[in-house]
Order: sequence, then structure tokens, then C-alpha cells
Amino acid sequence: MSNLNVAVIGPEGYAQDLGKKGTSSDITFYNLKKGDNTITFLEPARYPERLASLFFSVSMAARAILVVDEINAAFGECLIMLDCAGIREGILVLRNYITPEQIAPLIQGTVVEHYRLLPDDRMRIREELIAEIEAVKEPDQIRDHGAVPVDHFFNVKGIGVVVLGEVIGGRICRHETLRVHPTKKTALVRSIQKHDDDAEYAIPGDRVGLALKGIETEDLDRGYVLSASTDITSSSLINGRANLVRYWPSPLKEGMVLHAGLWMQFIPARIAFVDNSGDWKKPVITLRTESELVYRPGARVILHYLEGGKLRVAGTIVLE
Repeated sequence: MSNLNVAVIGPEGYAQDLGKKGTSSDITFYNLKKGDNTITFLEPARYPERLASLFFSVSMAARAILVVDEINAAFGECLIMLDCAGIREGILVLRNYITPEQIAPLIQGTVVEHYRLLPDDRMRIREELIAEIEAVKEPDQIRDHGAVPVDHFFNVKGIGVVVLGEVIGGRICRHETLRVHPTKKTALVRSIQKHDDDAEYAIPGDRVGLALKGIETEDLDRGYVLSASTDITSSSLINGRANLVRYWPSPLKEGMVLHAGLWMQFIPARIAFVDNSGDWKKPVITLRTESELVYRPGARVILHYLEGGKLRVAGTIVLE
């Protein structure tokens, strides 16, 4: 069984004709199942009011569907978010008589430049994505420990604590003991479900529900990361070289408050140090986060500036 996570960026509710509606909060999930394969569509239900809604939808996705009704500031912000997230494969749908010639200079040099241009036909979009996932073969061996960033969690009567999330970076197994980052607590995986089917393990890209033992909902929060990997760490002081987007108007300054986005984390972070010598669009910075950021060394974090008006996606930073 394979799963493909697809961010649907466009008019609210566009994905309701692509799959069956599931969990809904600031992200709305729609699920499509074809044989043993599944597709999870993610819509940013609170965007553009909440930039985090867009970030979370994009951060969990391997593909994107970008639906353009209007060429405006929101379109530009979505374009930059997809580019910073590095989602290189996707589908572009133009509506309201917008032509490829109009949009070509705007997407040039971004990941969206390489998206497939399809008509506004959701049946065809489904068929194309189903054909794509049916061609994917599950890897023979995945030995690395995976991780699950938590996006939702709750108690289920007779089962206990259940967390929902996407597997990244390796394998999660039934009866495995996982560390709950950034805390020191651990939890045992009692069972794994993938789209309501029981499973012995899950691999990168799988959307899972994990029933846990040894943990309470009071010990969890959105953005916490479950993993047995020793590579994952957490800190409230992070360093690295930033890469600001080409439209960013001025150098970063000490004291500015950004939001650091990684996996299901969207954390306020104040710039404690910045070195703008050389190219000011590629500064070395130190961020002090409001709460500990969970990450792997070398992770790419998206930087957001919520006071940025029409441009709130500032760029990225690769963590040391």
C-alpha cells in the first residue's frame, strides 16, 4: 500500500470533489482510496487569515495542486511557499480565463514552472494522480527509524491515546517504543492504522493513526515528534545560513520576530544574532525560539514574518 500526500492550494473546498472529507481543523483532509493505494489531499482551511494553515498543508505534502483564480498577492505568497518547501512536482490549474502566457513570467525560476498544466477537471486530476501512485513500488527495505510529527491527538474509548500524523524519514513499527520530542517521555505503539486499515508498520509518506500506551493527551501537543531515531534533537537556540526570497525588501535585523516552520511546528523565534556581511540575502543567523524546535541537523526551516503585509514568507534556513 502506498500513500501520496497532496496539498490543494486554491479556492476553499476545491478538494471536496477529489476525496472523502476527513479530519478538519485549520487543515482539512480529504481521502481517496483506490485498491491498496491512497491519496490524502490537504487544504489550508484558515488561509489567508492564518499563514500557518498554508504552511502546515504544504509541509506535509509531496505534491501540490495549485488552482489559480486570480493573480494577486495571495497567489504570489502561495507560489513562494511552494518554492521554499521545495515541492517540485504538481499540477497547475488556471481558471477565470487566465492564460499560460500571463502566468509564465511569474512562475519562471520557481518549482511551479515545472508543474503539469491541466484543465479544471477534477475527475481527470484524480485519474492522473491515481495512475502516478499505482506506478510507485514500495521500497524493499527501510531500516532507518522513522518519525511522526503530530498534527492531531485525542482519546478513543476502549483504545486510549491516538495521534495522527505523517511518517517521515524511515519506518515506524507496531510495538516500537518512541521518544516524544521535545519531552523526555516515551510511548509504546500499540497499533497502527493507515486509512482505517490495521498495519504492522508504516513508511515515509504514510498517513497514520498510532494508538499509544504510556502517554496521556496532556503530555502531547501539535508539533511534537514521535521517533526512536537518535538523530532527532531539539533546542530553543538554532543557527544556520538563511536564504531570503528574491522579493524580500531589506536585511534581517537583530530583535525581529519570525516564525520558524518545520514539519508541524510553527514557532515564534527572535533573531538573537545576524551577520549580513557579503550577500545580505544569505545571512548567518541565530534564532531563539519561544519553545524548543524539534529537528534533524541539516533540516531546512521556512522563515515567516507575520508583519510582512503582502509578503509573509521570508525565506529558509538550513540548521547546523
